[in-house]
Amino acid sequence: MGRGRATRKRIIYLYSGHKKIIWITIAAGLILWFWFSLPQPLFTDPTCTILEDSQGRLLSARIAEDGQWRFPGKADVPEKFEQAILQFEDKYFYKHPGINPFSILRALKENMEAGEIISGGSTLTMQLIRLSRKGKPRTVYQKLVEMILAVRAEIRYSKKDILALYASHAPFGGNVVGLDAAAWRYYNRSPEHLSWAETAALAVLPNAPSLIFPGKNKAAFKAKRDALLKDLQQEGIIDQTTYELAIDEPLPGKPKSLPQLTPHLVNHALEKGHKGERLKTSINRRLQKRVENITERHHQRLKYNQIHNAAVLVLDTETGQAKAYVGNTRDPKNRHQNRVNVVTAPRSSGSILKPLLYAARLDDGTMLPNTLVADVPTQINGYSPKNFDEQYDGVVSASTALYRSLNIPAVRMLQDYGLEKFYQELKKLDFTTLNHSANHYGLSLILGGCEVTLWDITGVYASMARSLDHFTQLNSRYDPEDYHPPGFTSD
Repeated sequence: MGRGRATRKRIIYLYSGHKKIIWITIAAGLILWFWFSLPQPLFTDPTCTILEDSQGRLLSARIAEDGQWRFPGKADVPEKFEQAILQFEDKYFYKHPGINPFSILRALKENMEAGEIISGGSTLTMQLIRLSRKGKPRTVYQKLVEMILAVRAEIRYSKKDILALYASHAPFGGNVVGLDAAAWRYYNRSPEHLSWAETAALAVLPNAPSLIFPGKNKAAFKAKRDALLKDLQQEGIIDQTTYELAIDEPLPGKPKSLPQLTPHLVNHALEKGHKGERLKTSINRRLQKRVENITERHHQRLKYNQIHNAAVLVLDTETGQAKAYVGNTRDPKNRHQNRVNVVTAPRSSGSILKPLLYAARLDDGTMLPNTLVADVPTQINGYSPKNFDEQYDGVVSASTALYRSLNIPAVRMLQDYGLEKFYQELKKLDFTTLNHSANHYGLSLILGGCEVTLWDITGVYASMARSLDHFTQLNSRYDPEDYHPPGFTSD
């Protein structure tokens, strides 16, 4: 009898213990699910490739792979937009933990009175979650999931981060996504430079993106914008005068084209692996426009000689960073392959390597500026170089041969210096297009027998100038670190 009671007690004890373990396991599982329920990152949508000048102003933009104008996100939201969007969507944003029970109860009451869903009671955080969960139906179950994930998002992100994520991924009509893209597409300005009326217009769009389309929506769009401006005025965020001026401002019209000041530099950036990035470049916007104008003026004269392509690269000698980048002449119809980036396209080197050979020989002491070089009919293993004018001077100094760009003395100097030796010097200078052996090019290497790019050759000449500038500063010493490829990103 006593043993039976003891057995039952042990069974009850074991049952209670197992029950406790089950509940602990379930609770642990729910906690783990909650903790790992939010995807990281929250959004994986492709973004535009954006180039900014050295002052952070937009130079060029390339649409995202999915055909959307969606700029890479920023960490901050302009103060005007923050005040407008919170006034319109979520006044208690900085006070709630992701869900606002009072808003949900109010929405429930309004929906019951109307007999249909007219309000969702969603906080800005819940709207962010809905944006990240594309295509989910608007059901009670999905609303509950959004509420849970919103609380989880509030744990992971700061309020500023949540606001920035929302501003970067909210829909603004058509294929415009995010505040930055909307500001440029509708007003051709960055969001930091929008008026209160313009900011209010963008703040009401994510709630009803179709309002941006012309026609019968215009009155509804204006009513929403003006109502928000009135709320801002009543809250003391803007004054009466600002409000009265703002409601008279026009609504945004047809989307505008984005700036495309450096289309070929965008291609260069993409080749360097910067797809989908917001890249601050070293380009000087004012200088860029001046160089483009100069290039176009020359093109207008030269096109009558069937010259339709030109490129200009301006580097800062001290840093090697690009200050202006014109990849080709402009022609919307691309009749002369104007979309080809001539800055990075391999072209015959012509005579542009001659000064490098001259410098190499001076550097190793095998030649002086007044060293005499033969300029006579020459044949080397079946190769017979000719001067441009097919004349011969007999004997000239090395410096004369250089500034007159004489071919025969250049070939003779290369033969004396050593073809392989000069080839290796060019490789050290980071010429990226020397893809064959020295023997493949032969002595014609010095006369255009190889291909180089404007990017590489400009970088080399800038390095030479930089090295010379630093020579006196370094007590008559050359610094090997002065030789490096050019760049286009801002330091």
